[in-house]
Amino acid sequence: MCNCSYQEILTDPSYAGQFVLMTNPHIGNTGVNPDDEESNQCFLGGLIIRNLSICTSNWRCKETLEEYLIKRNIMGIYDVDTRAITRRLREDGSLIGVLSTDESRTDAELLEMAKKWKIVGVDLISGVTCDAPYEWSDKTDSEWEFKKSQSSESFHVVAYDFGIKHNIMRRLTSYGCKITVVPAKWPASKVINMKPDGVLFSNGPGDPAAVPYAVKTVQEIIGKVPVFGICMGHQLIGQALGGKTFKMKFGHHGGNHPVCDLRSGRVDISSQNHNYAVDPESLPEGVQVTHINLNDNSCAGLQYPMMKLMSLQYHPESSPGPHDSDTAFGEFIELMKTNKL
Repeated sequence: MCNCSYQEILTDPSYAGQFVLMTNPHIGNTGVNPDDEESNQCFLGGLIIRNLSICTSNWRCKETLEEYLIKRNIMGIYDVDTRAITRRLREDGSLIGVLSTDESRTDAELLEMAKKWKIVGVDLISGVTCDAPYEWSDKTDSEWEFKKSQSSESFHVVAYDFGIKHNIMRRLTSYGCKITVVPAKWPASKVINMKPDGVLFSNGPGDPAAVPYAVKTVQEIIGKVPVFGICMGHQLIGQALGGKTFKMKFGHHGGNHPVCDLRSGRVDISSQNHNYAVDPESLPEGVQVTHINLNDNSCAGLQYPMMKLMSLQYHPESSPGPHDSDTAFGEFIELMKTNKL
């Protein structure tokens, strides 16, 4: 996990149905504020930390972390040996856990509860997507504008909400895009009729194989307009093209993953949060792997020039994390600009 920005992590819909264990020992120092949220609510199952800060110190703080979790009915636990748990996870991979306030339950009962929970084959997207289409208009704050990003042209992007993070939309808006966000099950035909300049398939939680309706939507849209997939969107694109996805033993989580752009040799440090990956060997001819994760050589990006398509397994919008890959949004802008010619 990133050393700070716990609020962005708490409100990332991609953590739906999961416990988040923070490896940094001190959490809560800066409190919580409404500006750093990545969605309108928390979807994670619980927060596990070593030390809960007894005070907060930040000029934007509106409430403490403890107050924030209680108000949203999110379970949290501290005074836990998070280092020991981390070492166990590094050896055994992702594991099922149970948090309970019922002290009458035996260890055997808690173990039985853990055995009943499955993430493979579970549609978690339906629980985090929006109910109806809406327009997004907020840009990123001025401190994010470390270089000129506004395009001389404007573009209409339809974004499928599989659990979309606010900063993805903020960055696209900062690049000059008008964004219409639609629910995960919104018909592809309605999107095509909107005549967008591009379509974004967002990040989201869970197993891409559990949402065949989303794969079908991607299949119906690719090739008709420029497409950009991020995280879950990347995995859905892989499946829509005929490829396969698989559950990773450890998954990738945190803001320090090196990825290499195979086209240029450039290495970026990226923010990642996923338990599944695309099997590059299963992809059809013509689909190009553009990025790899340098820790394990897994597929981290795709492009298919014939289909006006690009995707990344990681989060170019960061929040939290490094800004190295922000140029991906500019690449999507160029893809839409070229398609207009």
